[in-house]
Amino acid sequence: MATVVRRLAIIVASSAMLAAPATAQVSLAPPAATPAPPEAKSKSHGAAAAKKPAAQPAPAAPKAAAPQPAPPAAVPDDSKVDLAYGAYQRGHFVEAFKIATQRASDKGDIKAMTLLGELYANGLGTNHDDAKAALWYKAAADRGEREAMFALAMFRIRGRGGPADKSEGAKLLAASAKLGSAPAAYNLGLLYLEGQTFPQDLRRAAELFRQAADAGNPEAQYALATFYKEGRGVEKNLAEAARLLKAAALADNVDAEVEYAIALFNGTGTPKDEAAAVQLLWRASRQGSAIAQNRLARVLLFGLGAPQNKIEGAKWHIVAKAGGDGDLQLDKVVEEMTPEDRAKAEAAAAHWLHRDVAKTTANGP
Repeated sequence: MATVVRRLAIIVASSAMLAAPATAQVSLAPPAATPAPPEAKSKSHGAAAAKKPAAQPAPAAPKAAAPQPAPPAAVPDDSKVDLAYGAYQRGHFVEAFKIATQRASDKGDIKAMTLLGELYANGLGTNHDDAKAALWYKAAADRGEREAMFALAMFRIRGRGGPADKSEGAKLLAASAKLGSAPAAYNLGLLYLEGQTFPQDLRRAAELFRQAADAGNPEAQYALATFYKEGRGVEKNLAEAARLLKAAALADNVDAEVEYAIALFNGTGTPKDEAAAVQLLWRASRQGSAIAQNRLARVLLFGLGAPQNKIEGAKWHIVAKAGGDGDLQLDKVVEEMTPEDRAKAEAAAAHWLHRDVAKTTANGP
């Protein structure tokens, strides 16, 4: 069962900035990061029995939704077959809602109850109704379903389906984490890091991040890597930080891709590999990371770790700057380019930025 969670973005990273003369070997320092408030970020909430079959963004452009196959032939409804789950996976939400309702009512199926909570929470196959979603999540949580506990915890923390109650949300996260939920362990760790619901306890946060990281949660892997890199809550260990960053990067965590690229470029905690680092910077840049775009601009403008390409480097500098990562040194380098080359870079950047605006408009805010 796959669960999705909005990430509480309060991981503290190093604020050192990249700085190197054009003739020297560049040192890609860790990207700057400002702690954000403990607010949901990026992904959908909920504890669905499966990932939604909706389109997912690719590095360069959003993928189209996968074609939905015709419903399969009838399958015996026994303990090994979850028809509601199968319908949900195929995007047949009305069918999933009908089957889940019957299974939850007639058989007391806690997986079906959890799925009903997800369907109501997202308005899939039925009207969007947070209050009903919370009721179904609670029904399953009361019967020991860890994914429902996690989903209900996030509802309580955010005040969905009822008044916000971080204390109750934290208790539900703890119960879900105890039953092995990686997202619950990760979010509980964030509460210990935040230091509002509980007194701040970096060691306890690190323990919870470790639990979730060992279960393959990429957000927890990135968070724990940050702890190892800074020596917060754990003994400083750059090799372990690099190992965790690599794992999270392989799972498409963009922040981890950027920091692992920097570690590879500088040989920090891992063997130096500039070529692999540049490939990761390209990947993260195409996914919209302004920090990666800035570092890639430096690599290309100075020809460090990759063939020099001033026009492409200037393009990424302009794009990064538009994304909020300015760089006075690169401003000067671009200003010194020929008017023709600078115009080409500006045109390429404008095309990229226009594409991003069009993509955002098409996909919604």
